[in-house]
Amino acid sequence: MSTTKLFHVNAFSQRPFGGNPAVVMLGPERSDAELQAMAAEFNLSETAFLMPIGKAHYGLRWFTPALEVDLCGHGTLAAAHALWEAGLAAVDEVLRFETRSGVLTAAREGDWIWLDFPRLSLAPLTLDPAYAAALGCRPLQTLAAGAKFLLELGSEEEVRALKPDFHALRALPGRGLMVTAPSSRTDDDFVSRYFAPWVGVEEDPVTGSNHCALVPFWAERLGKTQLRARQISARGGELVLELQGDRVWMSGQALTLWQGEWLLPPAP
Repeated sequence: MSTTKLFHVNAFSQRPFGGNPAVVMLGPERSDAELQAMAAEFNLSETAFLMPIGKAHYGLRWFTPALEVDLCGHGTLAAAHALWEAGLAAVDEVLRFETRSGVLTAAREGDWIWLDFPRLSLAPLTLDPAYAAALGCRPLQTLAAGAKFLLELGSEEEVRALKPDFHALRALPGRGLMVTAPSSRTDDDFVSRYFAPWVGVEEDPVTGSNHCALVPFWAERLGKTQLRARQISARGGELVLELQGDRVWMSGQALTLWQGEWLLPPAP
């Protein structure tokens, strides 16, 4: 029977109770239904499933407790960290992941891991005022970032003060709400929070994939391509970012809390 390895990793932080926790599973192919059931069992914002293809080359899929997603930053960071931490890849190897969003790569630089992700385009959006009312804010502007909505607020304090009415949000159509503002700290350029009750995640602690849209948004406003960001959820996390044409490079740290094995074989 093939062994399925399990890793619990906090991504975008090196604090035991910070960043965004993900379970990484490395093992044989399983059915979509089985992967979804596993993700529901772990009940984290994402579970990352790794399937070996070749040397430093893996298939990678991400599931929330409710559905499979096309792109996940913290799940990718956690997966790369788990492979290096367990000695399954050399520290100087660039890891390649086959995903729903194409080939993604991860490279290690000391304690930091750099991910190469696609840039996400933004488009003007007139958003129903009911969304802002449910969040308890008055956005300066609203934009569409793929299936998600991006709301710009005037200050970090406004972002921190949000207390969303998730019952009201679930009554509206949606996928996820990014809320962002300039940072009040000199060390960071911008802050954000992310709410996605439609996919079983009321507030995601740190959302790497959102920065595929947030980086070009703030790069244009601040006139620079190298940025630092902080997601100011209760757990919190930090990212170092760079816009390179149609790609967004994001870097973060990670910490493994535990590892073990999944004892059941794939369903026949």
